[in-house]
Amino acid sequence: MRRGKGMKYVTDSRIPAREHRMQNIPKDYSEYPGKTEAFFPNYLLKEWLVGAVFLIGFLCLTVAHPAPLEREADPNDTGYVPLPDWFFLFLYQLLKYEYAAGDYVVLGTVVLPGLAFGALLLAPWLDKGPERRLSQRPIATAMMTLGVISTIYLTWESVEQHDWEADAEQAAMDDEDIREVDQSHEGYEIYQEQGCISCHGDNLEGNPGVQGPDLYDLAYDVEGVAEISVNGIGEMPGDMFDGTEEELQILSEYIVAGGGANEDEDVNGDDEEETEEDEENDEEDA
Repeated sequence: MRRGKGMKYVTDSRIPAREHRMQNIPKDYSEYPGKTEAFFPNYLLKEWLVGAVFLIGFLCLTVAHPAPLEREADPNDTGYVPLPDWFFLFLYQLLKYEYAAGDYVVLGTVVLPGLAFGALLLAPWLDKGPERRLSQRPIATAMMTLGVISTIYLTWESVEQHDWEADAEQAAMDDEDIREVDQSHEGYEIYQEQGCISCHGDNLEGNPGVQGPDLYDLAYDVEGVAEISVNGIGEMPGDMFDGTEEELQILSEYIVAGGGANEDEDVNGDDEEETEEDEENDEEDA
């Protein structure tokens, strides 16, 4: 058989001809009134309008209520108690509970938030049902309701427990009210080692964030300060000082002197100044 001679072609009548096949062209959305619409511009325009309204409202709020500014940041201020933004307050409050802090801090910072946000990411695969009514999606509805209620409650609890008056004092602290202290003094070294700096500040100026008063112009003598350092007073617990008797004496004298020399040295300095003034007056009279 050469060049197809004797070859026969067989056709199947069950296959419809091309001109009789149904065309796979979607119908126009106008044929389904109220059920579908064009993505552009109908649907997308609505999304843009909603986004524009939200953006304008948000900008108006930022102009009407600008974010408050605190005092200049000081990286050396170890007693400053920061407060996160409002959208992180629920996590901030979560870390205050025993099961999410201390030895279990990983549970509060990694495990619980990871499970919550991981569930949001996996939601399209966890809930594949065609239903969209909340009543017919009990698992998804329960998880979302629990998450929203927990977030709102923790945020509210954090706002209620925070000391806003102390926070305002801490933010408005004026540097002019802070006195310079002798940080090369031996008493200051003891002051740092004993952890006094965390509640009373670098310059004995106090820390309203943790209700630590300033140590300027105290109404206590050296013995009174030493007793408070050992036994505590008010909200200050006892047994805060764990040094020697000599270190306690040096620290107490340093605090009573306002972060400088002790009282005896001040008295001696005043006597020397008075002696110099008397000598100058005698020379003028002569």
